[in-house]
Amino acid sequence: MSKRDYYEVLGVTKGASAEEIKKAYRKMALKFHPDKNPGNKEAEENFKEAAEAYDVLSNPDKKSRYDQFGHAGMNGASSGGYGGGGFSMDDIFSQFGDIFGGHFGGFGGGFGGGGFGGGSRGGRRVNRGSDIRIRVKLDLKEVAHGAEKKIKINKQVPCGECDGKGAKSEADIKTCATCNGSGQVSRVTQTILGRMQTASVCPSCGGEGKTITKPCGKCGGDGLVKESEEITFKIPAGVAQGMQLTVQGKGNAAKRGGINGDLLVVIEEEEHQDFQRDGNDIIYTLFISLTDAILGGDAEIPHFDGKLRIKIDAGTQSGKILRLRAKGLPDVNGYGHGDLLVYIQIWTPKKLDKQEREMLEKFRTSENFKPNPSKDERNFFDRMKKIFS
Repeated sequence: MSKRDYYEVLGVTKGASAEEIKKAYRKMALKFHPDKNPGNKEAEENFKEAAEAYDVLSNPDKKSRYDQFGHAGMNGASSGGYGGGGFSMDDIFSQFGDIFGGHFGGFGGGFGGGGFGGGSRGGRRVNRGSDIRIRVKLDLKEVAHGAEKKIKINKQVPCGECDGKGAKSEADIKTCATCNGSGQVSRVTQTILGRMQTASVCPSCGGEGKTITKPCGKCGGDGLVKESEEITFKIPAGVAQGMQLTVQGKGNAAKRGGINGDLLVVIEEEEHQDFQRDGNDIIYTLFISLTDAILGGDAEIPHFDGKLRIKIDAGTQSGKILRLRAKGLPDVNGYGHGDLLVYIQIWTPKKLDKQEREMLEKFRTSENFKPNPSKDERNFFDRMKKIFS
């Protein structure tokens, strides 16, 4: 089942402002919140779908990539482990500080229940690992067909000595005495509007709700160590220079069982010796001999799917462009293929022997060899501008 358009999910237009997107998400979050719809699986999925849409559309960089490439720009191939349902409830609840001002009551005392398991229950902060950005080079054939890449990176992973807990043993992990495990401390102040209660992150435990009395000797209490990991992921066909794909959960691990960061894959295209890319079209310059231009013939050109043979008509002029439909690159969103544009150049010999020169001198005064371009041929540069603009 294909994903719905994020703008459609939130019920806004593509030109909606950041405030309109935020307001639309707040409305959807209230409507489908789990505490308001206990046991309703459809509401649960709608709740997650709205949160994922807001996560993209509220971030200028992600929104720009989504507007340009659609879901493929955010998630890559669905079979490659990109996004695609990996948006967790921890990710969702971490958004609410921005949307609802840090605390929202009315549904079971805040966004922590709903039967999902996990999330930031009781206001406890959820740690998130940092993202890792890498650059991956692709040749034209890999761009055309997609590619599977295997890389080895150094990243933070849970400490094997303490299993990521950061403590020597379970007994060395205590409930924070300052916040009693909630991760937050409250303060009541008197204002002209009456008594107001505000909540903030607990200064003793940093919002985790627990403290460590005896840190692990290997990781020093962080629960993380640096190790090398081999990661395999797929890149969809049709990607372009500078495009960024996200491999969810393959970034640095978070402290003490939080949410892993993501692996951000930035695409770099290797320059091809024969082809120039123009969007999804590819351009090839074909040099033909003077005799082939006059008499016509066949020519063979390279292609990422094997060699192609094309026909050269008699009387072909230098600068003519042959368009081979759908022989270019695939669109990253699956909207067909570009074309292969073959730009004809007539190769003029630089040296002639005596016999060749004598033969050509006979044609110098021939009417057939005197330039007589048509109106269309005279407007060659206008045609080139239309094709490559």
